[in-house]
Amino acid sequence: MKIEITDSASKWFQEEMGLGAGNGVRFYGKVYGKTPVHEGFSLALTRDDHPGETYAKTEKDGITYFVDEGDRWFFIGFDFKADFDPEKDPTNVVYSYTPNDELDQGVI
Repeated sequence: MKIEITDSASKWFQEEMGLGAGNGVRFYGKVYGKTPVHEGFSLALTRDDHPGETYAKTEKDGITYFVDEGDRWFFIGFDFKADFDPEKDPTNVVYSYTPNDELDQGVI
């Protein structure tokens, strides 16, 4: 799994969540809602400056964005992208999921 945070999304996270170098954001799945890849579950995020065992992570502008190993079930088989386009949605980051070959490789 790859995590991509665009420049505009990074700026949004910094401004909206008060993040700076050394901070972190953990993405995870939660019950209720829906995403393009899961019915009955939605994406959630929280500030978490101390990642434990991670399934995937990336760093952008000194901030670590990650998924814990325990949340692999929600993201497996997909790469994940966070983008912010104020012309499309002036208040929210947009998340997208792109199929990858993890499941074909037997990564479970």
